[in-house]
Parts: sequence; C-alpha cells; structure tokens
Amino acid sequence: MRKEQPEYLLVKDRSNLSHIAAGLARETAIGVDLEADSMFHYQEKVCLIQISTPFQNILVDPLWLDDLSPLSPVFANPNIRKVFHGADYDIRSLYRDFGIEVNSLFDTQIAARFLGIRETSLAHLLKERLGVLVEKKYQKKDWSERPLPAAMRAYAVQDTCHLLPLSRVLEKELRVKGRFFCVEEECELLRKVRPVPPDDNPLFLRFKGASRLDPRGLAVLESILQLRDDMARRRDLPPFKVLGNAPIMEIAERKPVTERDLESIKGLSTRQVRMLGCSILKKTDESKKLPENQLPTFPRNAGERISAKVLKKVKILKEWREQKAKEMGIDPSIVCTNNQIHSLARAHPKRQKDLKDINTIRAWQRRLFGREICYLLKGMG
Repeated sequence: MRKEQPEYLLVKDRSNLSHIAAGLARETAIGVDLEADSMFHYQEKVCLIQISTPFQNILVDPLWLDDLSPLSPVFANPNIRKVFHGADYDIRSLYRDFGIEVNSLFDTQIAARFLGIRETSLAHLLKERLGVLVEKKYQKKDWSERPLPAAMRAYAVQDTCHLLPLSRVLEKELRVKGRFFCVEEECELLRKVRPVPPDDNPLFLRFKGASRLDPRGLAVLESILQLRDDMARRRDLPPFKVLGNAPIMEIAERKPVTERDLESIKGLSTRQVRMLGCSILKKTDESKKLPENQLPTFPRNAGERISAKVLKKVKILKEWREQKAKEMGIDPSIVCTNNQIHSLARAHPKRQKDLKDINTIRAWQRRLFGREICYLLKGMG
C-alpha cells in the first residue's frame, strides 16, 4: 500500500481561475470533489472545489472568489467527463451556490454498486482497486476556516487525484460485465438533481418520528423546532448544534413543566437547560394551551388499496429480484426498488414495449430484465 502527498495549485483570484478554466476546457476528463461547512454554520456553503486532471491538481477557493462563472462551461461541456464519488450532494451544492450544471457525469460510487462492491466508500475503493491509502481525519473539520491549514489542503487533494485512474479501472470492470450502460443512465439521471427549495411548510414534516405524535405533541414539537431554528440562525450554527433531535422528541412526548423535568431528559445538557430552559418551557406551555381547532395534524395518505392479486405479483417479483441479484452479485435494490416492483405489479406489462409506459422503470432495466419480467407476469394471468 502507498501513501502520497500530491502537489496542487491553490486558486484564489479571478485571473488565475480564468487561466485554469481555459486549460481545463482542453481536458477529456477531470476528477471533482467539494468540501462544505454544513457541520459548522446555519446556511451551508461550498468552501473548496477540488479538481484533478491527469497531470495537475487544483484547489479552487470560493471564499476568496466572488465569481466562479469561468468554470461553468467546463462543467457543462458534454465532451469532458466529470468523475465524482457520491455526487448527489455535490451536484446540488454546485447548482445552489454557483448555478453550475454538470454534464457527462461518472460517479464511482454508483459504478461500485453495479459491480456488487458492498463497501463503496472512496477510501475502500482506492485501497482495493489501486492500493492507495488515504486518511479521512479531516472529513468533519470546518472547511470555512481561513487560512486553510496546509494539512487540510493536502487532504482535500487526495479525494480527487485518484478519481480518474479509479474510474478507468471501474469502467473496465463494468464493460466486462456488460453493465457500463446501466451506470451511464443512472449518472445521467443523477446529474439533473437540484436542491430542494425552501418552503413554508411546518418543520415537523421533515422531522423523523413526528408521525407518531398526537396533535398536541405535534404542536409542542413544531414550537421547539421553530425555537431551535431561530436560535441557530441567529448564532450561525447548524440546528443540531443548538439542540439535538432526540431530546426534542422527548420534550414533545413528555411536555415538561419545570426545569427539573428538563434536567431528566436524556441528551439535554446542564448548559442547554440553563440557556434554553425558560424558552423551551414557555413554548411548551403555549402549545399546551392552544385550542383544539388550532392544533396541527400530521398528513396521512389514504393509501391505495392493494388487491390480493397485486400483492401476489409483488411477492413473485421480489422472489425473482432476490434470485437475479444473487446471480449478478449485486444488491437486490439495484435490480429493482420496492417502488418499482409495486409499479410493475399494478401495471402488469404483457410485452416489453409496455414497460416504456411505466415511468419508474429505467431503460437499462427494460433492456436487461424486460423479457423476464413480462414472462413472469404473463404467467400470472
């Protein structure tokens, strides 16, 4: 195994960025990664963009640059492959912060999943496929810190400098297995993801476990979430650093009346009780006094009634999926998700061309499994 300290160029001004972008425009493939500060600030932002070519590693510092538009044509160019690892967050962040759209994406994590590799972290893939050891100790550091320590800059480069050779190794394996076209389609869909725009919906709709609460508990939950969000915004902290989810849920369930009640809540520190206790108790009390007709309710889907016939098809399709996944050496969810299986069971396609009318089914799935699926369902009447 080998450890490396690759060289890099740090880009902090517009003229250098334009020069770098002109050089990148002549490349056929680049490795890309981002570092953000979501663990340290209320409104997360991209703090570093790492780009690697076969001969150069580049660190672009957006905190020193007010305009990254020279990079937009590079990322949009369909003739330049952009290699990411686990690109979902990166694609959304590039669009959110800079309006940058990515074409010709290749995601090494998606590639690994289609090869049946169970551990798909970048560190594992680099070790297993390239014999390269990388450290992840700076992964959760504050990337908005300036000046950025040299050790963190060197760490950041390691996330991209090996992406191009790794992508070539994985692509070769995918082509041997006849699955490269599957990854191409998944990457094409992934490049189109966008950040979820803010809305005015209650915060409890995005809180895990909220559906278990009664209306009064939901009222308490929403008031505490609003309190946390307001304090996080004012203190420029991520909400979880103001108050964790576990104590918030316990507050909503137990509806504390006194500070002693708060002190018995697991995960609520003495300091938090001292700083937030009065506000929490006030919000809880206000929620407990709300009239019944003002209490929130968690939206429930009536749900489509599933017939016994459809359920039987679902069962057969899941059995087929397990067997197919075993034959291919991949996770069953890659073959078909549960949502796709239910779509197939309801639509009951009789011919392969009928699969085109099921919008949840990918083209690669029709190509690889279409005949089997239709034959299977055809035998069920």
